[in-house]
Amino acid sequence: MGLSSTLDSARFSSFHRKLVIGCMGGPLLDGYMLSIIGIAMVGLTAQFGANELEVSLIGASALVGIFFGALFLGPLTDKIGRRLMYTIDLWALVIASALQFVVQDATQLIILRFIVGLAIGADYPIASALLAEWLPQKRRGKMLGMLITGWFAGAALASLVGFIMSEVFGPESWRWMLGSSAVLGIAVLAMRHGIPESPRWLFNNGRRREAEDALRIGLGDQVDAAAVFAAEAQAPAQAPAKGKVDFSLLLCRLYPKRLFFCSAFYILQVTPLFAIFTFGPVILGSFGLGEGNLANLGSVIINAVFLLGCLPALRLVETVGRRPLIIWSFALMAIPLFVLGFAPGAPVAVIIACFCMYAFFSGGPNILEWAYPSELFPTEVRASAIGITTGASRIGAAIGTFVIPFALRDWGIGPTMLAAAGLTALGWVVCVFMAEETKGLSLSAAAGGEETIPAATSPKQSDTAAVP
Repeated sequence: MGLSSTLDSARFSSFHRKLVIGCMGGPLLDGYMLSIIGIAMVGLTAQFGANELEVSLIGASALVGIFFGALFLGPLTDKIGRRLMYTIDLWALVIASALQFVVQDATQLIILRFIVGLAIGADYPIASALLAEWLPQKRRGKMLGMLITGWFAGAALASLVGFIMSEVFGPESWRWMLGSSAVLGIAVLAMRHGIPESPRWLFNNGRRREAEDALRIGLGDQVDAAAVFAAEAQAPAQAPAKGKVDFSLLLCRLYPKRLFFCSAFYILQVTPLFAIFTFGPVILGSFGLGEGNLANLGSVIINAVFLLGCLPALRLVETVGRRPLIIWSFALMAIPLFVLGFAPGAPVAVIIACFCMYAFFSGGPNILEWAYPSELFPTEVRASAIGITTGASRIGAAIGTFVIPFALRDWGIGPTMLAAAGLTALGWVVCVFMAEETKGLSLSAAAGGEETIPAATSPKQSDTAAVP
């Protein structure tokens, strides 16, 4: 049994649990830091006297940073490895987070939020690629989806911390809110200590001895690592990549379509979602739910429902499959947004119910944002592809976040919600025509390995990975 088969068929163990928790730490920080800014915005805007342009840039700067971080650091992850990168990016994030406590003007905060975004953008492809390359086939979709539960847990925690700090620290509470993410970052660094590199990546880069050591650390209680690599030595030889990232793979066969699909549904999902997260209290205030901490409390409830909606989706992704889950989720997400758009003056109970319905049904696309890009591309370019799709999604998210203050001012809350509903409905159309099913497939098959290509159209040897 070779390396790929060994990893795909392994028993889910305590090592896998530690790996999931460690990789989940990045999304946890991501959700916390991107959400806490929405609550801190009221206090810092008043203290700095920020205008609408500065407010929009503060909200969008981290998303722009994520775009550049994912786009350029994803390929670097494919080149130098997953383990090294997920340590470097977290230290950068911790330092930039701590410096937010002492900023003196909006410009300094915009720069630091951009740096935080760079680190977050790097962690998306790192965590997804590392986890996908270790997970057994039967638990892959569910465990990759668990990453997004970390995101929403962080977002819900941010809302709760923001609510408490607003009560305790008063006008200066925004500094404590933004600086608190550094403490959380230190905790995540501790969680990731001792997690080995991906043996798939090591082997594909000609580092067999290190790959054997990594496999022994991760699955030493289940397999004979030396025997696994002895079997690999008897397989048809293929030249190792030696750290070279071959982007031409992303232009071969079915990968351009997959890049478009993953980027498109990701953009159409996160554009309204990030706007709601970043400006949740402001949006709820526009519906007449009150201002200040009352709106913050409403945001806590909605954020908790976002997390709750991921739980049934984690089960459905391995039972009904990826394709039905994402199609039905987009359809059900659009309905409450249309209601909010056409009836902005509805009773408070209806408004809260609609936001909660949107949050709950978003669970399917939220977990598949992590699972689909991780499964649909081979090891050589997996982090690069995840980086591209994540970066593309952040263009839309940044635009949506930047536009929200102006849309609320110039259009009003009703048309703003209709625009969000239209984007979500377009996401449903994209999924109907382009979503693939990867349930029950090995990572090799899901990524387009030979077993998924008809014999008559089998690709050249150079088009397939040594160990997808």
